[in-house]
Amino acid sequence: MADRYAEICRAFRWNVPASFNIGVACCGRWSNDRARFALYWEDESGATGAYTFWDLQRDANRLSNALAALGVGRGDRVALMLPQRPETVIAHVAVYQMGAIAVPLSFLFGPEALEYRLVDSRSKVAIVDPQSLPNLVPIRDRCPGVMHVIGVAGARESGVVPWEDVLARASTRYAPVATAPTDPALVIYTSGTTGPPKAALMPQACLLGNLPGFVHSHDGYPREGDLFWSPADWAWTGGLMDALLPALWHGQPIVGYRGRFDPERAFALIGKYGIRNAFLFPTALKMMMKSIPRPRERFDANLRSIMSAGEPVGTAVFEWVREALGVTVNEMFGQTEMNYIVGNSHELWPAKPGSMGRPYPGHRVAVIDDDGNEVPRGEAGEVAVHRIAPDGTPDPVFFIEYAGNPEATRAKFTGDWSRTGDVAVMDDDGDLWYRGRADDMFKAAGYRIGPSEIENCLVRHAAVANAAVVPSPDEERGNVVKAYIVLAPGHVPSAALEEDIRLHVRGKLAPYEYPRELEFIDALPMTTTGKVQRRVLRERERERKAGRASG
Repeated sequence: MADRYAEICRAFRWNVPASFNIGVACCGRWSNDRARFALYWEDESGATGAYTFWDLQRDANRLSNALAALGVGRGDRVALMLPQRPETVIAHVAVYQMGAIAVPLSFLFGPEALEYRLVDSRSKVAIVDPQSLPNLVPIRDRCPGVMHVIGVAGARESGVVPWEDVLARASTRYAPVATAPTDPALVIYTSGTTGPPKAALMPQACLLGNLPGFVHSHDGYPREGDLFWSPADWAWTGGLMDALLPALWHGQPIVGYRGRFDPERAFALIGKYGIRNAFLFPTALKMMMKSIPRPRERFDANLRSIMSAGEPVGTAVFEWVREALGVTVNEMFGQTEMNYIVGNSHELWPAKPGSMGRPYPGHRVAVIDDDGNEVPRGEAGEVAVHRIAPDGTPDPVFFIEYAGNPEATRAKFTGDWSRTGDVAVMDDDGDLWYRGRADDMFKAAGYRIGPSEIENCLVRHAAVANAAVVPSPDEERGNVVKAYIVLAPGHVPSAALEEDIRLHVRGKLAPYEYPRELEFIDALPMTTTGKVQRRVLRERERERKAGRASG
């Protein structure tokens, strides 16, 4: 295969229009074609539906008019506390085309997490469903800024206006507000892996900044017959900017499923709808690999492209997907504040197993030191993105600011470099190799250790579904390597299994990387974006060792 990376990057130019609106770009401009499908939807209860862009636009216009009647105007925040369902798409389009600001919030958030975000974002209206409403009810009085609550799919409570009633009284005609690409469009809260979540205020143009990576990570998306699906929650960057909005921007349909992720269900959906393109986070791929090692013996899986992000895929999963599904995973790296910046496109440049990939066209990405200087190839440093793209124009992928937190916004940058907080090494070909979050790195016996390589080795064991590696305080070595292990279905903890896992990793890792402590755990603490919260495990280890010392 010819490596066309340099050629593609040289030819790339940003073309950001003077006026741009996500709602218009993702729905309005396609809605005149009444036969163009936008969404195929299924519910875990068995309900199904199919919606054209015309269907979605009519209801979005109704909702825009209804929100305006409730006092929502340009710049006002509307909290969307919804899972994957048609109303979620409609609400996003409605809010964007008003020039208002969407605040997507996971339906999994408990009352405390919701209260923090609703108050911090100054949301004026909240749209809920039966899953999210019970978590809003106990905190409603502590969120005085939320003047109105709209309930979809039968979400009923005192003071909640039914979605059907809101739309029934509103006109299907609405003239979108003209917005500049730099105007704010949404607030996405960071996942909180390193502290309290911050409100990343995103511009309308951030979607445009995501598109080169989206297209390349799905090997020339869209092609004839492409149909997209991802289990990623549409309330976070992965589901919204890596799946829903880019697919709709291209005028292509997406499959939505409201329900808990399950490997059997995932393969059933892929076969039922003939899904060709998917974003599957590494945790999901690991579950699929362990539960159904040979999926094409049971399911009609004919995927064309898979993108994965959030955590390193690792060579074990990479090789399984290639062998079991006939697809080369294109890993992607990004974060809420500047997403889809690094990754692979294996038909255009080699996808090296275990690598994060290369900077996608349009983004200037480097590995820098603490002072903001680029480090030599082969040396570890922090991955950073420059405000100015290689073509000399501002990179549209960037967030505007952390709303209400200028100090955190300043700390995100060293000059024009925006720091990701992730440590990597860039090789001579420009591929990045992940070493871990800067705050996940630790020293044991004087050696600097990142969790990724160790976790990947552990997952290669047939009994290990997932693993997280953290430091465990040790008087002699400072720290020792501790591995928390989630077992695959059909396996139970035992001393014999622990020894077998130890034998599996012995000799495959450097002596200082060897996990000296193992602990079986039912589930790893995860963010709503599918990332392991290693800081929770680190604190657990610190408290455990401190308690042992005091006892």
